[in-house]
Amino acid sequence: MVQQLIPTRSDAVATGLTDEQLLAAYAPAPGPDPFVRFNFVSSADGAATSNGTSGPLGTAADQRIFALLRRHADVILVGAGTIRAEGYAGELLDHQAQEWRRARGLPGHPGIAVVSGSLDLDPASDFFTASPVPVLVLTTAAADASRRSALERVADVVTAGQDDVDPGLVVELLAGRGHRMVHSEGGPTLFASFQRADRVDSLCLTTSPVLVGGGERRIAVGEAGGPRPLDLAVLLEEDGALFAEYRRGSGVRDSSSS
Repeated sequence: MVQQLIPTRSDAVATGLTDEQLLAAYAPAPGPDPFVRFNFVSSADGAATSNGTSGPLGTAADQRIFALLRRHADVILVGAGTIRAEGYAGELLDHQAQEWRRARGLPGHPGIAVVSGSLDLDPASDFFTASPVPVLVLTTAAADASRRSALERVADVVTAGQDDVDPGLVVELLAGRGHRMVHSEGGPTLFASFQRADRVDSLCLTTSPVLVGGGERRIAVGEAGGPRPLDLAVLLEEDGALFAEYRRGSGVRDSSSS
C-alpha cells in the first residue's frame, strides 16, 4: 500500500494511493519550458545496480511508479549503456497507459531517444527493429562514420555536439521536435552529464530497503559540476521502500551551463 508522506494528505490512507493520485503527485511542472526528469532506483547503501542491472533493486511499488511515470513523457531518453544492459525492446507502455495518454490528447506512445557518443549500438537489435515509434539517436560529429551510416538505416541520427554529446543541445533538439517533457531512465554517465550542464529539473528516486555493498555503481558516474540544491516535492512509502521526487531548488539556473 503506497502512502504519501510529503505533502501530507488525509485521503487514501486506508487503501493507499490510486494510479490517478500517483499520476497527479508526479505531474510535471506546467508551462512551455522544457522539463527534464531522471528516474532511478538505489539500494539503501547507495548502489544503483546489483550484479550489473537495476532490476533486483526494484519492488512491486517501484515497478508500478516506474510505469506510471512514463505516461507523462513526451520522450523517453536513455543512454546507450542502459540499452545494452537493460534491452528496452518493444513497446514501453502497456495498452491501458497508451489509452490514458490518448484520452489526454497525447500520442499513444512517447518518443524514444538514445544518447550515444560512440554509436556502439546494434542496428539489428530488437531495440530498433521492434520499436513502436521511430528511434532518435543523439550523437557527436566525431562519431564513427560507418557506425553512423549503419544506424541511419534504422533510426534518425542527429548530431548533438562535437566530441561529446551536449545535454543543453539535446534538450533544445528534443524541444524542437515537440518533446517538452523529457523522461530519462539513465544511465549514470548520462545523468552526471546532465547535472554538469545544469539540465536536471526533477529526480525521481526509489530507495529500496536492501544492502548491496561491493563495487556497484552509483546513480551518477562522472564529474557532475558540484552540489546543486533540490527541493523535496514528493515522498511516498511502501513496505520500507521510499519514493521521492526532488525538483530543482529555488533560484536561477546556472547561466554558465549549456
